[in-house]
Amino acid sequence: MTTFVDRVELHVAAGNGGHGCASVHREKFKPLGGPDGGNGGRGGDVILVVDQSVTTLLDYHHSPHRKATNGQPGAGDNRTGKEGQDLVLPVPDGTVVLDKDGNVLADLVGQGTTFIAGQGGRGGLGNAALASARRKAPGFALLGEPGEARDVVMELKTVADVALVGYPSAGKSSLISVLSAAKPKIADYPFTTLVPNLGVVTAGSTVYTIADVPGLIPGASQGKGLGLEFLRHVERCSVLVHVLDTATLESERDPVSDLDVIEAELKQYGGLDDRPRIVVLNKIDIPDGQDLADMIRGDLEQRGYQVFEVSAVARTGLKELSFALAKIVSEARAAKPVEEATRIVIRPKAVDDAGFTVTYDEAAEVYRVRGEKPERWIRQTDFNNDEAVGYLADRLSRLGVEDQLMKAGARAGDAVAIGPEDNAVVFDWEPTMMAGAEMLGRRGEDHRLEAPRPAAQRRRDREAERDEAQQEFDEFKPF
Repeated sequence: MTTFVDRVELHVAAGNGGHGCASVHREKFKPLGGPDGGNGGRGGDVILVVDQSVTTLLDYHHSPHRKATNGQPGAGDNRTGKEGQDLVLPVPDGTVVLDKDGNVLADLVGQGTTFIAGQGGRGGLGNAALASARRKAPGFALLGEPGEARDVVMELKTVADVALVGYPSAGKSSLISVLSAAKPKIADYPFTTLVPNLGVVTAGSTVYTIADVPGLIPGASQGKGLGLEFLRHVERCSVLVHVLDTATLESERDPVSDLDVIEAELKQYGGLDDRPRIVVLNKIDIPDGQDLADMIRGDLEQRGYQVFEVSAVARTGLKELSFALAKIVSEARAAKPVEEATRIVIRPKAVDDAGFTVTYDEAAEVYRVRGEKPERWIRQTDFNNDEAVGYLADRLSRLGVEDQLMKAGARAGDAVAIGPEDNAVVFDWEPTMMAGAEMLGRRGEDHRLEAPRPAAQRRRDREAERDEAQQEFDEFKPF
């Protein structure tokens, strides 16, 4: 049964925002007390957080689909909908989050480090929030935005200072068990260790972590054995320790050739050339092992390696090894640049930045509008409500979308698409100055909420609005 998983694909979906409410306040002797529709609640986020008690991604291997709760819709009497509950997912220390293309989104190191994998949708505004001096009684509300849904890949890279590498049954697990309090499974057959083991070593005033990488054999970097699955766990280490078996029972193997094979695999994997190396000749408690160690020690030192002869069984040579590793780890930590306080850089958008683009798609014969604001407004609009559609037209006009469409050559009746190609809203464009907001009158007004005007005044206002619309029509001649 699988108990350790260090790479999973996770499908996250944040909560949708609740819809706003369109409501009118009513009470005795005041049946039309004005709009009182509340806003919708925000959808819950999906948050990854480092938890030191979690050591594997096994839970997400079995349950890869995770979703946060939705926000609740608003209600009358200015009641805001309840916010969706954030979904907090604990992950091991050292988890790297990538998108499906392999781009790193976050490197989660350190207890409590968080990353928002899915952003919850914002709640829609109720008609009380949409009311203004010109729009006293909106008969519509905005829809809540859908929560962010995406697929991410999580990879666990062990956070260790020292990495033990070597052939199966070279004694890596035994070495960890005597250097630290770790209790890995130990046996005399290959591939006993199926998961990386991690231990904490104290040498004087230095405390460091040590891990082994199981399953390294020739061809590991191409996927043979278990090495390719676990080589990622040595990427964060400060020093590599080659554990060589000086008492191997295989006649075609010897410690020097084992070292060359493992080095070739590490080089092919890449990214580890700058790590210092130490060679440990293990199992010198066996007479043949001590003799072989004496024979090859000089050759290894000529190559520039620092060599230690140890026996995990007899517990000899361990103190010298642990203090030598502590020295290298301390030097590596001191060489790391001191992290400066995060500097917040504010880069405001240019004054003439409209925040959207208008392009013409010749293949589809449609003008495409892309931008954060217009696409968000499309998601918030209830297209079953004519007044909401008119409000959208007003917003797009004020943003300058219609001006850009005219500059791009769009004419009345041309197809316009707002949003991504696979999920765009397409409509036939009619300029508002010809047949839109101005000619339909001001939206969101209810004459029942206004003081009555004399008949003569109402007539003069209608004539003034008609003359203004006619003048704008005469001035705008796109053809």
